[in-house]
Amino acid sequence: MRSISRRDFLHDSAALAALAGAGALGAPVAAAAAKKTKKGDANDRLHVAVVGVRGRGMSHVGGFAGRHNCVVTAICDADQAVIGPAMEGAERIQGTAPRYEQDIRKLLDDKSIDIVTIAMPNHWHSLAAIWAMQAGKDVYVEKPVSHNVREGRRAVEAARKYNRICQTGTQCRSNPGMREAMEFLRSGKLGKVKVARGLCYKTRMSIGKTSKDQAPPKSVDYNLWIGPAPMKALHRKHLHYDWHWFWDYGNGDLGNQGIHQMDICRWGLGKDELAKSVISVGGRFGYVDDGETPNTQICVFDYGDSELIFEVRGLPTARLRGANVGNIFHCEHGYVVCPGYSNAQAFTLDGKMVQSFNKGGDHFGNFVEAVRSRNPGHLNADILEGHLSSALCHLGNISYRLGKPQPFNKQSKAFGDDKEAYETFARMEEHLQIDKVPLDSTLCHVGRRLSFDPKAETFVGDKDADALLTRKYRKGFVVPEKV
Repeated sequence: MRSISRRDFLHDSAALAALAGAGALGAPVAAAAAKKTKKGDANDRLHVAVVGVRGRGMSHVGGFAGRHNCVVTAICDADQAVIGPAMEGAERIQGTAPRYEQDIRKLLDDKSIDIVTIAMPNHWHSLAAIWAMQAGKDVYVEKPVSHNVREGRRAVEAARKYNRICQTGTQCRSNPGMREAMEFLRSGKLGKVKVARGLCYKTRMSIGKTSKDQAPPKSVDYNLWIGPAPMKALHRKHLHYDWHWFWDYGNGDLGNQGIHQMDICRWGLGKDELAKSVISVGGRFGYVDDGETPNTQICVFDYGDSELIFEVRGLPTARLRGANVGNIFHCEHGYVVCPGYSNAQAFTLDGKMVQSFNKGGDHFGNFVEAVRSRNPGHLNADILEGHLSSALCHLGNISYRLGKPQPFNKQSKAFGDDKEAYETFARMEEHLQIDKVPLDSTLCHVGRRLSFDPKAETFVGDKDADALLTRKYRKGFVVPEKV
């Protein structure tokens, strides 16, 4: 079982509270959205299927069951053992029990289902979303929307071709506090944004070391769980959650927690395309376990007129300007700190606070409003936004994976003449020393500096990097090259 942080506990508790306390309609969005749907007007009930309910999917059940004139009619998960709370909670609120399907393909044949929400492991996100849209469903897909760059673009193309409403699960986009902070930032009141910094300072303990392959739980259809990924034996103690730290299924904490803060970085910079270059350094420090992805990582993205720097720290660390999982925007005449999902504070260069923002919202409600209006422009986090922010995470990981281990060396030229990047690296070294990582006998994985063409979404002159923009898919679980 994964360790539960305080934030995770509060997050899960909120989801359960939503299940326990939601009313029959519950939200003003349902009453306000008196526009036609494919079935009729706002009084028509929308039927929702939730796919993946061990973790974030419970929030999906709480966000739709008995709310916004929706009913959860189906629960789908490859593991029969995890569905109980979702099934029971939905029935308790709605008065009617959803049915259970283990295979998403059988679920999609049901023409009565209007909406499919996806909270499966990352390697399933794009394929499940594309299948659902091809089946005529509107889709709410969790972050990251893709496991690699190419399949994220295919998901965008599917939404456009099939005229589907597809929302990304980056709920910060629907929080008025964060929306106001981004408007303030982009208004120029603090001058131009020079550096957007994302922080994922979130302690991740060792997942342990196994000496042999493990047997998947008997309650799991392992073939379905693997889906589009390579069929390999389970080589970690726990099937669930720890998949985040394996390249075949997850994207490390950059694409797990960090995608939220990456999205806010790009939002604050006002960039609607990918960066011109990327380099990433880091490693898995402090313990030896079965995990593959770095627990400590720096990614530097060049946008030409501005820079995006992302920091991942999985060992205990102090906050930076009041934020640990959040964002800092360095501007000409001040800075903005976003220490949470819905709150932010703006400061002058000498640290005087000039404005604060703090208000939450309803991302599920925003999605339902767009489903009823049939206008993707009403979405706060359209699939295109999700693709671009997810792809930034993938670019950082591609640079890292193509790199080589090198000794820690202050004379390293990995970052060229980028002073902000070197300052970030120096703080990372200090952090590791505080956590008693012996730098003189430890290697740092220095990624390849990669040039990128944002229009074509391909690397410039690097076939190795281009190969990691996609993957080989198993027969029956193929993300199409063309939609």
